[in-house]
Amino acid sequence: MTTFNSNFSDTSQRGRIAFVQSCWHRDIVDQLRDSFLKEFQELDARQVDLIEVPGALEIPLRAKLLAVTGEYAAVVTAGLIVDGGIYRHEFVSSAVIDGLMRVQLDTGVPVFSAVLTPQDFMSDGQPEFFKEHFVIKGVEAAQSCAATLGPLAREQVA
Repeated sequence: MTTFNSNFSDTSQRGRIAFVQSCWHRDIVDQLRDSFLKEFQELDARQVDLIEVPGALEIPLRAKLLAVTGEYAAVVTAGLIVDGGIYRHEFVSSAVIDGLMRVQLDTGVPVFSAVLTPQDFMSDGQPEFFKEHFVIKGVEAAQSCAATLGPLAREQVA
């Protein structure tokens, strides 16, 4: 069983960030990863470790395994869950987000989700749109991560 670490000052001072990425739709998700790395490098000097998993359902377990090592100040996650015409995307999205929230609440390590589920991915032009949109989301994830870790350095929960 993992014990919640309420010493956010300690957690936020760790020298590494984990970036966990699913490999489905790699050409699109790579855009998010690359823009995250570029933006985060401008905001923070920490090392970012890149970890790949096959699909989105594997992200929460890998995030937890990384969070409990005590080596990471945060875990950033990225993936693309598409509606291929069956209900599965809703189940997968819910399971992934619920799992990621559980990881941060169980461990005290901030987890950032850039695992996205577009409403419409299959129409003409949508894959190209999301390839560009994921660049924006990578920048936003980097900014959120950096902005969260700064204030956490001064926090501790009883």
